[in-house]
This record gives sequence, C-alpha cells and structure tokens, in this order.
Amino acid sequence: MKLLIFIITYPILWLISILPFPVLYGLSDLLFYLIYYIIKYRRKAVFNNLQLAFPNKTERELALISKKSYRHFVDIFMEMIKTFSISEKELNKRYVYTNTEIIDELYKDGKSAILLGSHYANWEWLIGLNKFINYKSYAAFTKIENKYLNKRILNSRERFGVNLIVSSKVIAEIDYNHQNGIQAMYGLLSDQSPMLKKTFHWGNFMGIKVPVHTGGEMLAKKYNLNVVVVRTKKVRRGFYENTFHIITDNANDFRDYEISDLYLREVEQLIYAEPAFYFWTHKRFKHKDSLPK
Repeated sequence: MKLLIFIITYPILWLISILPFPVLYGLSDLLFYLIYYIIKYRRKAVFNNLQLAFPNKTERELALISKKSYRHFVDIFMEMIKTFSISEKELNKRYVYTNTEIIDELYKDGKSAILLGSHYANWEWLIGLNKFINYKSYAAFTKIENKYLNKRILNSRERFGVNLIVSSKVIAEIDYNHQNGIQAMYGLLSDQSPMLKKTFHWGNFMGIKVPVHTGGEMLAKKYNLNVVVVRTKKVRRGFYENTFHIITDNANDFRDYEISDLYLREVEQLIYAEPAFYFWTHKRFKHKDSLPK
C-alpha cells in the first residue's frame, strides 16, 4: 500500500516542483482559498494560539495575522515541494546568508557547533548552507512513515551537501565526530513542545510557561560546542535572508537552561517583528496547563 501511494503521489509532487515560481505561487493562492475558506484547516487552533501570544491585540488584528499566516503556510508547503527539483543556483538566489564570516571564525577555533533554528519563515531551504561554510553540516529530521517518499525527500535535500540524520541518532553522530576530531555543525529546530516525560525545563515563551526543548544546550555543554542561532527574514514572496548570531562559544559558562531561554528570546524577536511568518498551525501552547505544581 505504501508503495502504491508513493507511485501515485510522487509524480504529482514532481510535476508541481518543476513549475515556474509564478505558476507555483498561483497554485498556492488557489490552495490558500481552499484551505482557509472551504476546509478551514485548524483555523480555531491558529486563532487560539494567536490570542494567547498576543493578548493585547484586537480580534480584527488577530484575524488579519491569521489570514496572512495561512497564505505564508501554503507558500511554505509549495516551496518544500519545489525543493525536489530546485537548482542550486536558484536556491542560492532566493535564500541568502548575510554573515557566514562569523561561522568561519568559529570554525578556526577547532570546535563543532549547534545551529538552533525555528519554524519561522522558511527553514527547509537551510539545506543549502553547507556550500557556504567549512563545517560538515548535519540536520536532524523526523522520518515520514512512507519509506519510499522518505528516501526521495532525503535524496533531494542531501544533493546540496547537508547530511540528514534521524533525530534519535543525533547524539551518536555527535559523539562519533567528537571522538574522531571531525568538526561539524548540527542543525536543530527547537521551538516545538517536547514530550512531557522528556521535559527538563519550563520556560517563558510569548508570555506563557511552556515545556522547552533543552537538547541543544545539553549537547553543547557535554561536547563543548559553539551555540549559534539563525534569524531568517522573509524579504518578499519566495526570497529569504539569513543572519547568524552567536549565543555563546563556551556553553559551560551559563547556568542550566539559560541558553535555552536565550534561544527563546531570539525566536520571540522574529515573531514580534512579523508574526504571520511563524508556524501557528502546530499547538505550541498545548501543555501550558500541565505546568508541574
């Protein structure tokens, strides 16, 4: 059955991916109308998230943010499909890095690094970073259930040089590289809710106490890794600009969970600047009422 689903769906995805960008975004506009007005996909969840994050905004303001966020959400979905066939030249034109020199300076220190990103703007196209830095680059990912489609996704992303690694194997890979003197940068998206049984820290995010992913900080302290955050700005439709900021080059100078909290402040700055480009369809605040007494 999985093979049959792949045989049916993959050619469609490939045909969509080779469409010129103007046509692709025209299709995105049609899908937006269908998803937002007809299907009304998770509209209540998105609005509830926005109400919690922006309690001082009016319903009209929140509705405008919600609508704009859905337009962006569908664009991101189409851009992810585009990744199956996008050329390196096209990717580099649309996804720009402003200050990779600070990454070069960290590399000269001989240490590896954690790169913390978030579900903001377009995180998918970070797969092209490997061409601009000296580090061997890795990105943690979660397998999709269909192994045939999963393989195609891996092949399309890894052709840009990034090494995609299942999240459960990240620690083993870091340990191996550490033991063998291999300098690498490990990309982690750390802004979603961890499972409660794996939660070590509750932090403040958008004014709400939430469980926080602390894996990046813990790995940085254990293996003496630099900690860098990437700030992605949507310049216009289909074009993005990335700026790197060093949180620390000595993680063990910080108290436990301080680095994780600093990362959250970085994500908040992006959201407050332009809230519509965050991934509001996931329930970021679903555990807010589960705070330990």
